[in-house]
Amino acid sequence: MGMQTIEIREAIRQAMDEEMERDEKVYIIGEEVAEYNGAYKVTKGMLDKWGEDRVIDTPISELGFAGVGVGSAMCGLRPIVEFMSFNFSFVGCDQIISHAIKMHYMSGGRFSVPIVFRGPNGSAAQVSSQHSHCVESFYGNFPGLIVIAPNTAHDAKGLLKSAIRNNNPVLFLECELTYGKKGEVPEEEYLIPIGKANILREGRHLTLISYSRMIDLCEEACTELAKKGIEVELIDLRTIKPLDLTTIADSVRKTGRCVLVEEGHLFSGICAEVGFQLMEHCFDFLDAPIERVCQRETPMPYSKVLEKETLPTKEKILDAIHKVL
Repeated sequence: MGMQTIEIREAIRQAMDEEMERDEKVYIIGEEVAEYNGAYKVTKGMLDKWGEDRVIDTPISELGFAGVGVGSAMCGLRPIVEFMSFNFSFVGCDQIISHAIKMHYMSGGRFSVPIVFRGPNGSAAQVSSQHSHCVESFYGNFPGLIVIAPNTAHDAKGLLKSAIRNNNPVLFLECELTYGKKGEVPEEEYLIPIGKANILREGRHLTLISYSRMIDLCEEACTELAKKGIEVELIDLRTIKPLDLTTIADSVRKTGRCVLVEEGHLFSGICAEVGFQLMEHCFDFLDAPIERVCQRETPMPYSKVLEKETLPTKEKILDAIHKVL
C-alpha cells in the first residue's frame, strides 16, 4: 500500500472528495466553503470540481443552513454541514438537538438523518472566550449523536469517510491549530471504524487517555517520562461517543493507574464521564485515584499568558502523572 504525507486539511478534503465521487447524494454546505475555498482551505478546489449544486455557499445563518441540511437528509441526501467554528453551531443547535438527533425516534423510525456536522472545535491562538468552546460534552449529553474527534491525518480521513456513510447524525470535531499538521495516509481507500480507540503507546505503569489536540501534549509527556523508565500506555479515544470502554478498561486493569486529559472544562466534562465509567468497571484494579487535567473553570482569556494558564499543558499532565504514581 502506497503512502502519502499530507496535512490534516488535505486528508479531510480527500475524504469528502472520495465520498462525493462514490455517492452523488453527498454534498457540502456552509459559509465560504465554495468560492473562497473554505475558511481554512479544507474545501479548496471542490467548487471547481463539483459545481455549485454540490458545494454550496450560505449566508451567515447557521440555524438556516443546519436546517436545510437536516431536511435534505430526511429526503434522502447525505449533507456535510461545515461550521466555520463549532462556536457558531450554538446559533443553530436547535436544528442539531431538536431535529437531527431526535427525528429517527420522533418519526417512529420512518426518517433517518444521515448528516455530518464538521468544523474546528476548541481554542485557537488568542481568539478569546467566544471562539474557544469545546462542544463535545455539551452535544455528547444528547442521545442519538455520534461524536468523533481525530488527531492525525490518517484518522481524520478514515473516520470522516465512515461518518459520511453512517445513517445517523455525526459531529466531526476538527482543530484549527492542527489543520496544517502532516501525517502518513494510505493512497488506497480505507475506512476506520467508528467507536474504536487507538493505543498509541504500550505501557505498564499508567494509562493516559485523551483525544484531539491534547494527544500531542500527552505524547510529549510520555517521551519525557520514558527517559526516566516510566512506561505510559497512551490511548487516543478518536471517537468520544460511542466510547470504546473495552479498550480503556482493559488498559486500566493492566496498569492500575489512570490520568485523563481534555481541552474542555472540568465540570461535567468528558473526563468526568470517562473517569466515572472507569470507576464503575475497574474500581478493584485501581491502585490510586484517577486524576484529570482539564481547562480551568473560567472563560478563555485573550492574553497569551493567561490563555496558557487556563489550558492543559505538558507540565500539568506530568504533575498529574507524578501524583498518581
